[in-house]
Amino acid sequence: MRLDLVLFGLAVAALVAWLSWQTRTVEPEIGTIGLAEVLGDAPEHFRRVTGPEPLSFPNDHGSHPDYRSEWWYFTGNFETGAGQRLGFQFTLFRFALNQPQSARSDWSADALWMAHLALSDGRSQRFFQSERFARGALGLAGATPSRWWLRDWVVTATEQGWQLNAEAGEFALDLDMVQTRPLVFQGDAGYSRKGPEPGNASRYYSATRLETRGRIRIDDQWLDVEGLAWLDREWGSNQLSDTLAGWDWFALHLDDGRDLMVYRLRNHEGEASPWSAGALVDSDGGSRTLRYADFSAQPLDWWRDPEGHRWPLAWRISVPGADLDLTTRPVFEDQLWRRSVRYWEGMIDVIDSATGAVIGRGYTELSGYAE
Repeated sequence: MRLDLVLFGLAVAALVAWLSWQTRTVEPEIGTIGLAEVLGDAPEHFRRVTGPEPLSFPNDHGSHPDYRSEWWYFTGNFETGAGQRLGFQFTLFRFALNQPQSARSDWSADALWMAHLALSDGRSQRFFQSERFARGALGLAGATPSRWWLRDWVVTATEQGWQLNAEAGEFALDLDMVQTRPLVFQGDAGYSRKGPEPGNASRYYSATRLETRGRIRIDDQWLDVEGLAWLDREWGSNQLSDTLAGWDWFALHLDDGRDLMVYRLRNHEGEASPWSAGALVDSDGGSRTLRYADFSAQPLDWWRDPEGHRWPLAWRISVPGADLDLTTRPVFEDQLWRRSVRYWEGMIDVIDSATGAVIGRGYTELSGYAE
């Protein structure tokens, strides 16, 4: 879902009022935005996702302004030539204004955009993060079928995939990502239900294995890297039921060539929702949907952040029908987002629970634990 995308605190009205004037890079810590609020009940004029519909490409790579929210979400694990571990996240969010501006001018906007850029340095256990906001006006931010951007953070479509270029002071990314497998349409042909009510759903597809090469800058040093990345795309209105408190999301690249994504939606008692789901992709690119009964994800170890919130960073994930019994552990603990949205997003190792051998790598996203 490349996208925790990630949660809770301010009401939507406060979010819109605050974001309306944000057109700059945000460096200091600020109040937490509750994305569960943004992804919850939406005004009636927004379209709902209520059933399967054919997806059309490249058009559906672009924005969907009739829906309240959407995101473009990359994560990936890399190595330097010396075998050193690095990971990255780039996410572009679009939030439609509940009351679109009526006066039409170059400054008028129907949406607000937020972008997150992060780099995990396994060598030093440093976590770099940067956040930007812009209105959907004056070309400051947007998404077409061939280009997604917020100011000079840009993803450009290529013949084989996507190219990311982003500069954030202490760090920068210049990556070329090649799509090696067909898109995976999550749920029922891209209709991904998140709850029992009409509209508790999103359009959701993934590019699960992107062979990636490029350069990463940390401070004043450029490093050549290569590895695997993952893209999640979602859009909708009223996606989340108010019975949900957050989610736990895992995107795993296994050494045997399979890709596994599962997300565990949580209710307010911390129990898994029956709307939890996922997908398993075979090494030949064929995929199948995983329902709630097809897998389990249970926390093993918790980490307490400096503010006292507890985050479940080690997990046991089982998919009995695929003979998978996995343990996931973070490469290092503090990969915590501390900007306008509070969530944990970081690179992990995938371990065979029976043998203890590392058999893959991936990314975990955890939301709803800091409220």
